[in-house]
Amino acid sequence: MTEKFCRECGSPLTEKELAGEGIIPFCPQCGEFRFPMYNVAVSMIVVNRQTDEILLIRQYGKPSYILVAGYVNRTESLEQAAARELKEETGMTAERIRFNRTRFFERSNTLMCNFTVFVRDSGEWNPNEEIDSAAWFSREEARNNIRPNSLAAYFLNAYLDET
Repeated sequence: MTEKFCRECGSPLTEKELAGEGIIPFCPQCGEFRFPMYNVAVSMIVVNRQTDEILLIRQYGKPSYILVAGYVNRTESLEQAAARELKEETGMTAERIRFNRTRFFERSNTLMCNFTVFVRDSGEWNPNEEIDSAAWFSREEARNNIRPNSLAAYFLNAYLDET
């Protein structure tokens, strides 16, 4: 059980069987089941439509390349979050957004939702302070430069293997 206390009243949770669901955290004080909560984020394979190159970024002083990513805000659709995060972090506008796949990332308790985001070109490039550096890569160069054994590599390689 990941959550130990009720998010409504603060009482300790117990585990209780719920028909059709299995063992679920339960608050005896509220008399309610408390399904686990997690974060939701988007990650993007950003593709330049003119060159068919893929954008990889470096962040937070780390030497390896990853994908553009960010958390989904309350009331925001996944597609809206992808377009917003792309604009905030890179200054570029999404022309087309296509869903790829999801994977749960245990370390940050986050459901990562991956998209391919197509941009017209790199002319709008205007990175914010979250990006240390970035580069456009051919498909094979992107595969060779993404952080090995990362969730970003999983998403990128799955995308490249399908296209």
